[in-house]
Amino acid sequence: MPGLLEGKRLLITGVITDASIAFHAAKVAQEQGAKVVLTGFGRMSLVERIAKRLPEPAPVIELDVQNSEHLDTLADRVREHVDGLDGVLHAIAFAPQTCLGSPFLDAPKEDVSVAVEVSAYSFKSLAMACLPLLGEGSSIVGLDFDARVAWPAYNWMGVAKAALESVNRYLARDLGPKGIRVNLVSAGPLKTMAAKSIPGFSELEGGWGDRAPLGWNAEDATPVAKSICALLSDWLPATTGSMVWVDGGVHALGI
Repeated sequence: MPGLLEGKRLLITGVITDASIAFHAAKVAQEQGAKVVLTGFGRMSLVERIAKRLPEPAPVIELDVQNSEHLDTLADRVREHVDGLDGVLHAIAFAPQTCLGSPFLDAPKEDVSVAVEVSAYSFKSLAMACLPLLGEGSSIVGLDFDARVAWPAYNWMGVAKAALESVNRYLARDLGPKGIRVNLVSAGPLKTMAAKSIPGFSELEGGWGDRAPLGWNAEDATPVAKSICALLSDWLPATTGSMVWVDGGVHALGI
């Protein structure tokens, strides 16, 4: 039986290690029949090694979302591996340490600007860079962490995620007439390298499973990866501007 993503061409960003949500999304996507191209930033040799751990080794393209040349040439560099794209995963976020864990009121505007640019504005930047490759019926998915409330230590990253949620809605509005869907997946806490950089993460993650109606395993990114792949597939053709929670149900509770 054909896989959910049979024949789909996907660009997946944000792979750092094989614990990354993006890595698990790439793995599930390949298992479901997709052709995957990855992007990496910084430690490219590490990303290239991780790419070889996928069921099918995937090509890796360097992408710094703050580098206009990288964005301007992205479509051409992707075309070296696939002739177009059916889906894109935005799994990119960063905030300086002054914005995570340090006192919220003390963060300088320069650092906040970096957090918002990399974690929210880049969703738009990536979408526009990939637009020449995307056709009707394609899907763009971003990774979120529920920004409706203030979390301990999350601080300006929480603000950046709130901006991401707004960017998602406006992208959905403007790309919808082109037949392109834009959605977010809001994941519960997972033990990724990114999570380890968040002070207080262990306290946040520690009680999550106790609160989640379905339970929660912070060491298993597969449920999030499957939800990402569902949004990248053809099975939610009229869903856009939405956020899908994959957190065991914690978002639905008052406490």
